Amino acid sequence: MPAPASHGFCAERLARLDQFMQSRYIESGRLPCVHVLIARRGEAVHQLVAGRRDIERDLPCEPDTLHRIYSMTKPLTSVAFMMLVEQGAAALDDPVGKFIPEWSDLGVFTAGGLAGFQTHRAERSMQIIDLLRHTSGLTYGFQNRTNVDAAYRKLGLGETTGALSFDGMIAALAKLPLEFGPGEAWNYSVSTDVLGYLIGKIAGMPFEQFLQRRVLDPLGMGDTGFQVTPGQAGRLAACYSATPFGGLMLQDDPIASPFLRPPRLVSGGGGLVSTAADYMKFCQMLLNRGTLDGQRLIAPKTLSLMTANHLPGGKDLTQISRSLYSEATNAGVGFGLGFAVVQDGPKTLVPGSPGEFYWGGAASTAFWIDPVEELAVVLMTQLLPSTAYPIRRELRTLVYSALVEPNDRAGGR
Repeated sequence: MPAPASHGFCAERLARLDQFMQSRYIESGRLPCVHVLIARRGEAVHQLVAGRRDIERDLPCEPDTLHRIYSMTKPLTSVAFMMLVEQGAAALDDPVGKFIPEWSDLGVFTAGGLAGFQTHRAERSMQIIDLLRHTSGLTYGFQNRTNVDAAYRKLGLGETTGALSFDGMIAALAKLPLEFGPGEAWNYSVSTDVLGYLIGKIAGMPFEQFLQRRVLDPLGMGDTGFQVTPGQAGRLAACYSATPFGGLMLQDDPIASPFLRPPRLVSGGGGLVSTAADYMKFCQMLLNRGTLDGQRLIAPKTLSLMTANHLPGGKDLTQISRSLYSEATNAGVGFGLGFAVVQDGPKTLVPGSPGEFYWGGAASTAFWIDPVEELAVVLMTQLLPSTAYPIRRELRTLVYSALVEPNDRAGGR
């Protein structure tokens, strides 16, 4: 007889998940390590820890291994900003120029290059909501698509370990055109770094201090921060790049990593290091509609607002994105205030539930939250780029195929 389901999950099918990850990614050498955490209804369901956190030194991945979470920083920063909105310190339709006067009349790219840009006037000013949902007209240099992207690369804009300070970033961006008028399209960008800057300006304290006091400390996320302390250094994983032949190349050695030093720019868009267990605390708070262990960070209605699709016209990423995330695999996926949001489940072609929200990081880390199934999943690894393998979609399929007692008796999508 098969083992009874635990928390609605089949043990044999969870073992199949482990076997898949081991054979396809660890034993094949495609990934250095993998740490998967699954929680349902507030309790741990399953954990897989495999591979090596440091191949060169033959050190195993362990439950307390520290990972660079890069863009999984963005949801934390977005929640922190919405705490200020709840206090009445800012509003979603506030013009960004209210807090950054030199941004009050940013031009939109028409033509030109690094020697000079031609611009035209935007139809409306950039608003706070544009930063939260990436409709600001800002960009990332690594997209390698436009002359504006090239200018970002030249100035080091968006680099989590670069030489620019917060003030330097804001001043540099004031001299560059937007890629499009605010609200006209979606483009993955440094918008969340700007939110971090605004948090410090509005709260009257450094952004990292606000995040520590208002988010990390209340959630007990003691292994999450913008710098790896000397006491944590031995637990930092190495980060690798995928090679064209399926191998691994060391990208950031943990004994010489810039994450061992205080950052010049505390990146709200990609600067945090964390553990799977720490990030699961954040996920559980979101699944609990804003509270964990008696600590309320945001109100349920605020979280509902954040996890609704805010893309103009109710569009999905394939319809409105100018560059990244415009691929067919993002059909049916909208974007809220800091999270991707499943808008039309069947179009995604993977199992799940309506209203899921999620995001990931450049080193192939990921998380998702399924309110219907009271489910949270965290994936940690350290491989650049995140598009090297379809591990996120594979993990979704494997997790949901192991969930044999769903809350949604219709089976979700």
